[in-house]
Amino acid sequence: ARSVLCNDPDMYEIPVNIPVDTVKLRIEKTVIRRIPTEAFYYLVDLKYLWVTYNSVASIDISSFYNLKQLHELRLDGNLLSTFPWESLAEMPNLRTLDLHNNKVTSIPADAGRYLRNLTYLDLSSNKLTTLPSDLMDIWPPFSGAIVSKNTDILVTQRVILGFQDNPWFCDCRISKLIEFSKIVDTSIVLLDPLVSCSGPESLAGILFQRAELEQCLKPSVMTSATKITSPLGSNVLLRCDATGYPTPQLTWTRSDNIPVNYTVIQETPGEGVRWSIISLTGISYKDAGEYRCKAKNLAGMSEAAVTVTVQEPERTTTPLPTTPTTTALVSTERSTSMTFTDKKQSRLMLDGKKISKAATNGNKKQTGDSSKKSEDMSLNTAGMAEQNVTVKNLRVISETDERVTLTWKTVNATGNSAVTVLYSKYGEKDMLPLSTDSNKNKVTIDGLQPSTQYMACVSPKGVPPTKEQCVVFSTDGLNDESSSQFSILIVASSAACVVILPLIFFLLYKVLKLHLKPKSAKEAELAKETYVQFETLSLKPRTLSAGDQLWARRYTDESERLLLCSRSSMDSQMTFKSEGSRSEYLC
Repeated sequence: ARSVLCNDPDMYEIPVNIPVDTVKLRIEKTVIRRIPTEAFYYLVDLKYLWVTYNSVASIDISSFYNLKQLHELRLDGNLLSTFPWESLAEMPNLRTLDLHNNKVTSIPADAGRYLRNLTYLDLSSNKLTTLPSDLMDIWPPFSGAIVSKNTDILVTQRVILGFQDNPWFCDCRISKLIEFSKIVDTSIVLLDPLVSCSGPESLAGILFQRAELEQCLKPSVMTSATKITSPLGSNVLLRCDATGYPTPQLTWTRSDNIPVNYTVIQETPGEGVRWSIISLTGISYKDAGEYRCKAKNLAGMSEAAVTVTVQEPERTTTPLPTTPTTTALVSTERSTSMTFTDKKQSRLMLDGKKISKAATNGNKKQTGDSSKKSEDMSLNTAGMAEQNVTVKNLRVISETDERVTLTWKTVNATGNSAVTVLYSKYGEKDMLPLSTDSNKNKVTIDGLQPSTQYMACVSPKGVPPTKEQCVVFSTDGLNDESSSQFSILIVASSAACVVILPLIFFLLYKVLKLHLKPKSAKEAELAKETYVQFETLSLKPRTLSAGDQLWARRYTDESERLLLCSRSSMDSQMTFKSEGSRSEYLC
């Protein structure tokens, strides 16, 4: 069983003269930056591959081609920000994968299919903030038992994981990992059970074992109708409702990739629930097509489609049905509001037809049940009252860099009349709703960003705003008094800097002049002595001049990294010496 060690500090690429019967290969403390394609294809008997504490920053997807017998792969102490998880398919017998002390930032969801055979995975001391929820659903340690290849018996396999020393952001995406860390007797063993959260701020420093998180719920989205046929020039409202945790965000797109430049209203009536309405005003033939409502949150994305068809208005005197057809409801709790919306939509779509009906059937005898007539009359009266409410004279009366106050006048308003206040950054399509008191004609918007243009609209509730009901404002206005005070403060600070800074620089110059030279000479002498001692520990003898040249052209952090890994290298050497009288070859 041949073992080969390559630890030449000047080595910058993977050697190609390694004996083909090598069982263990260690490449340590070199300046190799990448592992090329099929770098070890001829080492068919290789079982242990350690490429540790080098400068490897790139690995090709086929770098480990033909390593069918490889059992252990250690890549710790490098500069890897990503790892080709698909390359694990070339190593069916791999059980140990060590990636600790790198710069890995994320793990893709499909990596779980390549991790099924691993019993040891160390991802500690990286830059991981989260794990995809889909990864935990398909990775056996989290999804449950493992099916044996030879039989259909479910077997439990313990997996050792290292997740410590990562800046974990504790949200619902890693809720399953946190739950596993609280159970003692599981199929997962953490190298360090005291893993803690780094964010959000409310959970910073809290151990996984004490954190309480809800599980993510993938969005479920539904539209009020799947197909809508409307006459040319009518108004159409498209609505979709979504549920999920965290509360999903809704966006409207078209299947033909044409931009959706219509008014969009969104509202969140409760946690985990959100609805959105897009208003198509005076539709034309170019508005026909498929509209998609997409819901997205941390757990995933889903969508639903509505097909809009535009046709010529019917020119007939046939009376229209007095009871509009309601569409399918998303849930029982929202049935009342959905029915009202659909009735209002039918009135908008058939506005032209109602006029024609009134003109041609004015003298016809009205038939029907008296109770049905009174119900229709009450609905029409409520609709007319809502349409008669008008918002005028919308203006900004107070404006700062983070707050603005709007005022308006309502015409034909009753005691139960309500208005909807919407605002967004200028140019954005989605507008945020703002609650307001129906008895007041004034509202204050807080939390705005300084030096930013915004657009705000005020309209009767349930009616899309018009151009006259919107106003554009900017949050770059500070009052004159604060501006003058700020100017005085700047002038005073500048004068103080002109007087004090030269004095500070002069004192610093004197101090550095007294202490810099002796300190530098002392540190140089100490560094020289340290590096000479470190070079004498190398398995391959070197001259002092070569060591001086090596450390002269290396940066300080690189030198420290190589010094820190010396214990790992010496431990590995002692381990192999204790296994027997195997001879270890140098590259």
